[in-house]
Amino acid sequence: MCDKCGGHGHGHEHEHEHAEAHSMKLAVTGKGGVGKTTISALLAKALSDTGRKVIAIDADPNANLLACMGYREAEAVRPLVELNDLIEERTGAAPGTIGGMFKLNPRVDDIPDKYAVNIDGVKVLVAGAVKRGGSGCYCPENAFVRALVSHLLLDQDTALILDMEAGIEHLSRGTVEAVDHLLIVVEPSRQSVDTAFRIRDLAEDLGLHHLSVIGNKARTDADRSFLLEALAGIPIVGFLPYDERLREAEVAGKPPFGASKSVDDLVAKIVRAVERTTHSHSHEPSHSHSHTH
Repeated sequence: MCDKCGGHGHGHEHEHEHAEAHSMKLAVTGKGGVGKTTISALLAKALSDTGRKVIAIDADPNANLLACMGYREAEAVRPLVELNDLIEERTGAAPGTIGGMFKLNPRVDDIPDKYAVNIDGVKVLVAGAVKRGGSGCYCPENAFVRALVSHLLLDQDTALILDMEAGIEHLSRGTVEAVDHLLIVVEPSRQSVDTAFRIRDLAEDLGLHHLSVIGNKARTDADRSFLLEALAGIPIVGFLPYDERLREAEVAGKPPFGASKSVDDLVAKIVRAVERTTHSHSHEPSHSHSHTH
């Protein structure tokens, strides 16, 4: 019998070992307003519930992952890109410096313990807005955040949720291979679907082929049918219905997990499905698919 959950049977022990050993690295993106941050919070909690050590990075300029997870002092948490003294200490250059000399691989291994907010077993870091510019904008604050993301992507002991804006600016060719799966959150709207294809194309250009869609806020069978038809060519890993209880939790300043057992169960199922596809991908060479839209 398993000491951890009372389970029996051949292979049960292996299942736990696999769950603990496999440090899932999930990047979550999608058009603004589709529920991306809510799903990031739900996924982080679902991964934590499997016994993993989980870090979630809010890498969206419109940072609201902490607030979404019910943290009351979210406004008081300064994004990492605004910690000027720390960035200068670690990179050797003041934020805002462009063209000067600074470290591209600053020390970041202590950042989660020092700056993360712990919510229900999930460590949440707020990265802040990474500035844009030619070829990734080589400035100290960008180097600092990218080094942190790279460090956590390569850390075999940690599961990672990367809540990104509607794009994949935080990923580079150097780190993209470490992402197990890119999850694109889509709601039943044409604009949301168009964004999903744009992100898919950007991801494939970088060499990230393990991606799926989560269909969110599907109220009717017609919504599901629309997404299935419109997203032909991109795998759909699961659907989450529109659930009034999640909206009520948000209004009350409470986290989405625990608000609706049916949604929690569906998210846990999505995590298991992603786990299976990720595990199978690790045994086969990655290859590109070209789909027409």
